[in-house]
Amino acid sequence: MSNPHRTLVLGGARSGKSAHAEALFSPGAPVRYVATARRDSTDVDWESRIDQHRVRRPSHWSTVETDASGDLAIQLERENSAATLVDDLGTWLTGEFDRHNAWESPRGTITPAVDALINSVQNYCGSLVLVSPEVGLAVIPETRSGRLFRDEIGTLNARLAAICDRVVLVVAGLPLVLKDTAAQPEGTK
Repeated sequence: MSNPHRTLVLGGARSGKSAHAEALFSPGAPVRYVATARRDSTDVDWESRIDQHRVRRPSHWSTVETDASGDLAIQLERENSAATLVDDLGTWLTGEFDRHNAWESPRGTITPAVDALINSVQNYCGSLVLVSPEVGLAVIPETRSGRLFRDEIGTLNARLAAICDRVVLVVAGLPLVLKDTAAQPEGTK
């Protein structure tokens, strides 16, 4: 990435969104990779997915693993000019619901955490790439927690898309640019 800006990469499960996001950075450039997935030694499949992501990343990238403290906004504020990739906001949001025990709570319980993240992204000075699942194209979830997650990630994605300079949807490994303010002629929105 040559110019500092914020990019949101959306996509479904196994769509290639993470690989696309990783490829946005110049080879050899230092990148801070902020991993939001929490390890679970009892879930072999989940651990394997985390390891596949780790092996694919260049060895010179630094990795920061967020923990149960929900410190993603703080991580972005701490070094807000470093080239950074956050993967992914779906696992971060799930962690926030878990941390606040909010799966059965009234809607809006995690709004302060989402607001803090939005503020951190909006004030970010360096190149920032955010990966997030697009779940709005699926069937309506059967459970309240499924509907809650779908609604909250949809709202989060829309808020981020409004403040990001570039928004890309990855489908079957193919990126579709939905928004690119750098490509718009001057004086247009």
